[in-house]
Amino acid sequence: MDELALLRLSGGPVTRRRLARDLARLGLGEGDVVMFHTRMSALGYVAGGSETVIGALGDVVTERGTLMVTCGWNDAPPYDFTDWPRPWQDALRAGHPAYDPALSEADHSFGRLPEALRRHPGAVRSRHPDASFAALGPAAHPLMDEHPWDDPHGPDSPLARLVALGGRVLLLGAPLDSLTLLHHAEALADAPGKRYVDYEQPITVDGERIWRRFHDIDSQDGAFDYSGVVPEGQWPFERIARDMLAAGIGRGGRVGAADSFLFEARDVVDFGVAWLEENLGGPAADPAG
Repeated sequence: MDELALLRLSGGPVTRRRLARDLARLGLGEGDVVMFHTRMSALGYVAGGSETVIGALGDVVTERGTLMVTCGWNDAPPYDFTDWPRPWQDALRAGHPAYDPALSEADHSFGRLPEALRRHPGAVRSRHPDASFAALGPAAHPLMDEHPWDDPHGPDSPLARLVALGGRVLLLGAPLDSLTLLHHAEALADAPGKRYVDYEQPITVDGERIWRRFHDIDSQDGAFDYSGVVPEGQWPFERIARDMLAAGIGRGGRVGAADSFLFEARDVVDFGVAWLEENLGGPAADPAG
């Protein structure tokens, strides 16, 4: 979509002041710890791009608040490289740079904002190569420090800490299936058939590049088989989020030209765990235990 079309869609340039006004109307406030997901094109023509969005969010939460994004690692080696021919594996192991929180790019599929925020002066990025997050504000270190190497979406992860800090989740024009916090619900849910992955990635330990093995839920292909409970063509997290909204959890509104949603992190996880256990045959759905 060209700039003129975006301007028409959004009723003119979407400025920092307009974004801040819309965010406050949606319910974001001073001192909030908020994890946000953004689809820039949905907002309309944003004058100044990513920095305008970050600036507007900062204006609303003020210096007392903290902004958080999910980053990942755009150039991480593929999980299945250990299935490659041995010479290819050896070449990758010898030459692939170690993950560097300060330099390694955020996953491009997450949009422009994670990369912009993690490069922002004062931002803190977590140490986990595959499941990294970044935060900016006074709660950045409490959220990011010592991100667990294994089960990086589970207890004591940045997602768990977001919940513990009374945090919130904001979808700025982003689709409902982008609710990364539901991976934390998957990690916590006591339901059968949970799927895990083990993989290797290079990190730096005491100044030396090493290959470390990691263990996590399968956040790429799905921690569970949702085919029996989610209609074909619909993403599992979208279904959970729609059920959550139908239950009165979360609030929606327009930010710029985008339909946007604000959730309490604890509500998302509590609802997500209950939904998973009920619909996937966990304790909530099996009286016999």
